[in-house]
Amino acid sequence: MTGATATTPELRLAPRAGGLWRDALKRLRRNRGAVIGGVVLVALILMALGAPIAAPFDPTVMLSGQAMQPPSALHLFGTDQFGRDILSRVMNGARLSLQLGFISVGIALIFGIVLGLSAGYYGRGVDAVVSMLMDMMLAFPGILLALSIIAIFGPGLVNLMIAVGISSVPAYTRLVRGTVFTVKRQTYVEAAQVVGVGSVRIMARHILPNVLAPVIVLATLGIAQAILIGAALSFLGLGAKPPTPEWGAMLSEGRSFMQTAWWITVFPGLAIVVTVLAINLLGDGLRDALDPRLRVR
Repeated sequence: MTGATATTPELRLAPRAGGLWRDALKRLRRNRGAVIGGVVLVALILMALGAPIAAPFDPTVMLSGQAMQPPSALHLFGTDQFGRDILSRVMNGARLSLQLGFISVGIALIFGIVLGLSAGYYGRGVDAVVSMLMDMMLAFPGILLALSIIAIFGPGLVNLMIAVGISSVPAYTRLVRGTVFTVKRQTYVEAAQVVGVGSVRIMARHILPNVLAPVIVLATLGIAQAILIGAALSFLGLGAKPPTPEWGAMLSEGRSFMQTAWWITVFPGLAIVVTVLAINLLGDGLRDALDPRLRVR
């Protein structure tokens, strides 16, 4: 009887989030830009997953006598200075660029949520230490911090993902921390503390679900930023190594042939633009759909 009495109020502490998410999904479907961005992003993901099978050529094979061929029926995007099919390299590069975006944002999310929840919930000493660490990281621009991390661990695709992810941690930590300060003062959180619910369970079950909406929006937009930073670092030779097909590295390889073979850089550049635009459209739609000021509409 005592156990039932203790669990009953706990189940009623936090407001139901199902209605909020259903309402947000309805608003998202009505946003034409978000729908277009989502469809394009899904198409890019499918292309990335099917690239090893669907690509017309091996992206690393040098075709004899086919160097710097313009777009044609055989090579829709042309070939590069080594005779490699650019369409095949763009398709396979989508897998690496999207992987870079999602994994680096995943790293930032994990550390940002843990640090932000701890700082916002416990406050005082924990908050002071976390805030000082985030301020130190924010003293460096994101790309400069990523460059410093790569300088320590060395160039490479895995280290590039880690560097971009770590450089994005402060943004997620500060967002979660600020939201937790507001949520933890709600009645259902105080009621959970009164009935003896543990701190970890309160953060995971009652606070985290109510701070996810802005975090999801930031993460969606962060994927686009991570892809851009990763492409910039690969352009500088600090990411994927040749002959790995990565969009930033492809731009770097073709920059010397802009006047004689424009297609070597134009098509990877267009791939980056389309991907970032699609993610930004979806992110803007999510931001509007999850805006608490629009819930009553």
